Amino acid sequence: MSLALSALPFDDIRSLVSRMPGPDADAVDAVRRRDARLTKPAGSLGRLETLVEWLAAWQARPTPRVDRPVVSIFAANHGVAARGVSAFPPSVTEQMVANFAAGGAAINQMCVAFDLGLKVLELALEVPTPDITVADAFDEAGCAATIAFGMESVAGGADLLIVGEMGIGNTTVAAAIYHGLYGGDAADWVGRGTGVDDEGLARKRDAVAAAVARLGEGRRDPLEVLRRVGGREIAAMVGALIAARFEHVPVIVDGFVATAAAAVLHAMDPAAVDHVLVGHRSAEGAHGAVLERLGKTALLDLGLRLGEGTGAALAAALVKAAAATHAGMATFDQAGVAEKG
Repeated sequence: MSLALSALPFDDIRSLVSRMPGPDADAVDAVRRRDARLTKPAGSLGRLETLVEWLAAWQARPTPRVDRPVVSIFAANHGVAARGVSAFPPSVTEQMVANFAAGGAAINQMCVAFDLGLKVLELALEVPTPDITVADAFDEAGCAATIAFGMESVAGGADLLIVGEMGIGNTTVAAAIYHGLYGGDAADWVGRGTGVDDEGLARKRDAVAAAVARLGEGRRDPLEVLRRVGGREIAAMVGALIAARFEHVPVIVDGFVATAAAAVLHAMDPAAVDHVLVGHRSAEGAHGAVLERLGKTALLDLGLRLGEGTGAALAAALVKAAAATHAGMATFDQAGVAEKG
């Protein structure tokens, strides 16, 4: 990309989104032709077959493969956490980042089990964004620079990007983004997150309602919603999704919080997230409503609500299996197996 990413204004971000490349139809056709010759009944591998088509479309490869999958965890802190919206203190964000580095988190074990690379990207953990109930999370320059940081994070040659996050208070921020984009009541978008009690849940609902009330009424620009009530990890994930599209890297996003990045792009242009698969449906109740808005069906539904990219990493294992199966299976001719009469 030719833009100066360190100073990317919103108008340039909008221009990038409007110029995103589409799917490679020839690659999808090649996958379908090979699939028709493989030693199995047509359609018998179900969604695994459509996953291979999805890979081909966005990798622009007639024989898609997953050789360099990378989990990117974006970590940030939030001033709104001081309002008691989480069951854990903000210091846990830094402690968990250290745990990732030491190899002790759930996502580390999944990356080992499924041979996934892992990157942890810290976003000024020592300086939380302002409390969104009373102030904007960013000015435009700060939000754009964070999006640019996320774009730059995609460099390195991954062929499948798995996007996750870490940040105490970030289910509150994600809920504020959804409420800002989709309306309704704050309670429609707020869940228990890390496991808050009833009083914590009430504080969380009040915080989301107060944050979004500052936006005013009427149609809201998605980047302005992100700027005013978002967080650094979500803005960086928006950038990663944009850059991945231009680099022909399909993306799997994790649960409730990571999906907020896809929601911002979808609100700008529904086609902007065609290269994005949602790895799992979170146990956070409003995630299902968000997926309906996005027209997405999550690959897994396991009752997960950890974050860290764990649900997306599990989904990546299925995507890897789908690609390997398609590439490695024999055709009817190669195996000497008779086709149906």
